[in-house]
Parts: sequence; structure tokens; C-alpha cells
Amino acid sequence: MKPFPRAEVSRQALQHNLQRIKQIAPNSKIMAVVKANGYGHGLLNVAHSVCCEQGQADGFGLARLEEALQMRGGGVSARLLLLEGFFRQADLPLLIEHDIETVVHHESQLEMLETVELSEPVTVWLKLDSGMHRLGFSLADFQQMYQRLLACPNVQKPVHLMTHFACADEPNNAMTTRQIEAFNNLVADLEGDKTLANSAGTLFWPTSQADWVRPGIALYGVSPVIGDRGYKHDLVPAMELMSRLIAVRELKQGESVGYGAHWVSSRDTRLGVVAIGYGDGYPRNAPEGTPVMINGRRLPIVGRVSMDMLTVDLGPDGLEQVGDDVQLWGKELAVEEVAEHIGTIAYELVTKLTPRVAVELLD
Repeated sequence: MKPFPRAEVSRQALQHNLQRIKQIAPNSKIMAVVKANGYGHGLLNVAHSVCCEQGQADGFGLARLEEALQMRGGGVSARLLLLEGFFRQADLPLLIEHDIETVVHHESQLEMLETVELSEPVTVWLKLDSGMHRLGFSLADFQQMYQRLLACPNVQKPVHLMTHFACADEPNNAMTTRQIEAFNNLVADLEGDKTLANSAGTLFWPTSQADWVRPGIALYGVSPVIGDRGYKHDLVPAMELMSRLIAVRELKQGESVGYGAHWVSSRDTRLGVVAIGYGDGYPRNAPEGTPVMINGRRLPIVGRVSMDMLTVDLGPDGLEQVGDDVQLWGKELAVEEVAEHIGTIAYELVTKLTPRVAVELLD
């Protein structure tokens, strides 16, 4: 018997999405972003599904050193890049030992590189703040920092170059055009690989497809744009979040269900109790009417989501039974739609699943 709740992750979907991204950006190398436990899909599940050894992804982007070390420990030999860079000087020997590349986005990192003793140089990606104003060097400071990296013996040459978009998920927002122009004008005559595009940049801003693109959410079959759907770009959902009905009961008109008794039935109906709740990462604030799929029927959540359970109005003629599978999102119910009902983004839903949810990699 399969565990529940469970997140079923499709290797075939991941590989399909990677190939689709290659079609969209045919002249770019692919740095598959697998931070946050592979966006909740399982770090090594994703890495081994789209690994370089199979001629697919050319490298992987991660947020933290611990993620990169887990990749190396799991047998991944591909290029790895720390998108937030290193945090301590003591991390630098580990980058050398495990062949991990790093972003440099702050002068404190540069100072650590200039004062440490290393057995060999580190591969560095210098980040320009072209308008995001989160990480990266300003337009005014960029050239000075670039020259300092060139002069630093602990830095492998050439230095690679990158930036990050603030509004690429708004296809009509001219800010992305300004960011592309600012980056290209500054680095046009500089050596090294260049990368600008995240998922939204890759899908919607073809002029941002430089030497590398960095697909994250698109790799998992999800559109980065509110109101859009991955399938419109021939992307396939890589995750199906599944659980099971553990009880079915009759509810009379005027009776309530759940904490606070906020939902009161306007009719005699049947209720299904699903074994999933905020303790599994399903949002407590999911409003009444948020859909789930049972036996091909779209049915609404009613009452409050609790720690371990949620309830669904099956309707007075519902034939669902204890043991029936319930899809919270997946191929039949887009995670983007669920996110819109809840008032969040699909990124949050797939990454916030807790360890109580078994993650299964399927072919």
C-alpha cells in the first residue's frame, strides 16, 4: 500500500521539461535550479533525473553550501553554483575540495577571497545589481569589483558574470528590458560566461538567453506568471500531491464542520475527510472552495484546514468511499490554480511540504 500523504515526482516529466527548456533556449547552457530540496521534489531525485551524465542539464544552481555537499555526497559530479555565494571564509576550502562554484555579490566576500590562503583558485560568478536591489554590486561599483577579482590569485580566470530579474514574471513590464540593457552594456567587452534569465526570463524574454539560463520553477512544470499555466508552454507538472479519504460521513442541513464551526451546510450532504493538513504543509489559510480532485471530480474544501486533516463537500449524491485517492494538485488540478485560490504562489506550495509527506520518484 502506498503511503499517504505522498508527493509523486515524475522523472519523465522532469526530463520532458528540461528538453522543452532546451528548445526554448537552444543556444544556452542549462543551469537547473534545485534549491529548496529541488523545489520540494527531492534534491537528488531531480539531480539524477536531469543529470549531466545523461546529456541534459549542464549544471545546477543551489542556495546553500549544505545543498551542494548533499549533491556531491549523492554522486552528482556536475557543475554546481552557490547562487547566494559563501557565507564564511571557512567555507572556501570546501568549495575547492568539492569543486563548487560561487557567486560573489558583496564586498565582504571579496575581502575574504583576498585574505585567505587556498590550494587553488575558486570559480567565481560576479553578480551585478541591475535593478533587483537585493544582492549584487551596483552599476557604479561593478567595474572596480571586477578588477579586484581579476587581481586576486584565489579567483579562477575568467570571472563569470550574472544578474537577476525583478519583474520578468510580468511580461509587459519594461523594467526587464532596462535590466537586460544595463547588464549587456556593462559586460559587453568582458570575458567569462554570462547569465541573466531565470524561468520567467527564459520563457518570456528571449533576449535574456545568454550563455546560460537558470530555470527553476519551469523545470517542475509550473509557470512563473500569475494567471498562467505550465501546460501553455508544453510543460508537464512533475509533482502530484496525493492523499486519501479516511472517513465519509453524512451531514445535515444547518450542521457545521471543523474548528470554529465557520462553515455551515446549506443542505443535507456527504463529507469526506482527507488525511492531510498544515502539519504536512498544506496551507491552513486555504479558503472554502479551494478545489481537490477525487475520482475525476473537482470538489471544494469546506471548513478550516486542521493540522492533520481537511474536509471536502462530496455533495448529497457523492459516491466516494473511504480509501479513495485525493489529488491536492497535479496533472488533473494545476498547482498554479490551487495557489490562486489560496492567495499565494505555486513556488510556496511545492517547497513548504513537510517531512511527513513521503516523496516518491516515479518513472
